[in-house]
Amino acid sequence: MNRNDLRVVKTKQALHNALLTLLSEKPLESISIAEICREAKVNRGTFYLHYEQKEKLFEEYFQEIMADLNNSYEEPYRAVTNFNKDELDPNTVRIFHHIERFKMFYRIVFSKNVPLTYYYMLFEEIQALLKRDLAQNKNTELSLDFYSAYQANAIIGIILEWYRHDFTESVSTLNEQLVTILKFKP
Repeated sequence: MNRNDLRVVKTKQALHNALLTLLSEKPLESISIAEICREAKVNRGTFYLHYEQKEKLFEEYFQEIMADLNNSYEEPYRAVTNFNKDELDPNTVRIFHHIERFKMFYRIVFSKNVPLTYYYMLFEEIQALLKRDLAQNKNTELSLDFYSAYQANAIIGIILEWYRHDFTESVSTLNEQLVTILKFKP
């Protein structure tokens, strides 16, 4: 089965959308595969052709979103050879564009309808991105694990606050806030 086959792509997209719709109504453990199939308008055999269980469906979609997050996070680095946070242009920040594009997903991850595991998976993905950048820093007094955890929680904190405001602030406002925070010197 070809992963790029349009039928496979459309089926998986329908299953992802069905799961997200159902997760906005109830917890993952309360959702049956039959409900997912009904919502996606596919039969159970088609579901099992692609996934062993509903958790695998969610994890696959989660990984696709994390790949997009990774690309969005790296965007400001692409145009420069030496990154300086004091010269960061808010227009190059793409992480909040990513969040806005996958708003429905983030509403669910930050809700109480999915296991806390997925929140931690998001944290670990963001922390890994930060660790990769921070590994170049030669400060031996600073623990890479603790500092990247601190920064990952700061980014998630901003996203979580945006979520609590139901994503009403514009992406450009969030970009400007992040750049202001990064440049802030008490």
